[in-house]
Amino acid sequence: MRQRLSSEPDRYRGRRRVPTPPRSRYAAVVTTAFVGAGIVALGASALPDAKDVSPTVLDELKQASVTSQDAAARADNADRASRDSRSKDSAEPEVWLLPLQGYDFNSPYGVRWGKMHTGVDLVAPEGTPYVAIHDGLVTKAGWFGGYGNAVIVQHADGSEAIYGHSSAVSVKEGQQVKAGDQLGLVGQTGHAYGTHLHLEIHVKGQPEDPVPFLQERGVDIKLQVEAIYSEVAAS
Repeated sequence: MRQRLSSEPDRYRGRRRVPTPPRSRYAAVVTTAFVGAGIVALGASALPDAKDVSPTVLDELKQASVTSQDAAARADNADRASRDSRSKDSAEPEVWLLPLQGYDFNSPYGVRWGKMHTGVDLVAPEGTPYVAIHDGLVTKAGWFGGYGNAVIVQHADGSEAIYGHSSAVSVKEGQQVKAGDQLGLVGQTGHAYGTHLHLEIHVKGQPEDPVPFLQERGVDIKLQVEAIYSEVAAS
């Protein structure tokens, strides 16, 4: 027994294990940092660089941006134009006027001498200027059968005013006129008895009584008053 015990130490002689020092925390941190940097670099390399994007794609992106801005600008301009139009309409109401001043109202609309008189006669001295009762387009300026020398003005609402028996006309066909612009001179041409202005109003091609038509627009042709209802409302 003593020999076995004495020989056991010799079995492990020369195999003594040298203790290994523990790993440093600093080394672990550095290793983790290197690994993280590698992952970030790998992810960055997967993203496309601006210079690697196709020029066509860049052009499309730019065009889309310009188109969007252009559409927004057009919408803003359209909205501004709409506001300006509403403001202009509210600031400039339609103007309707008497065709001349200082006349005698004679021969109203209706049956006369067994025939239909489709207008009104306003008696005034020959050569008295008469004007447009409303804005419109001159569609006739010259001889017009029984009306003699006549002027026809078509208004924006589709109605027409016929001014007959003129001694002379002052406008041309195709001319735009404003309410109050001179159209001609009172006369006795055509089928007329005495110097006067014959005024007719046509709506959709059919004659209407000028008296109520103009009264609805603020003009009383019998009383020779313009914008009668506007003046009453203002007072």
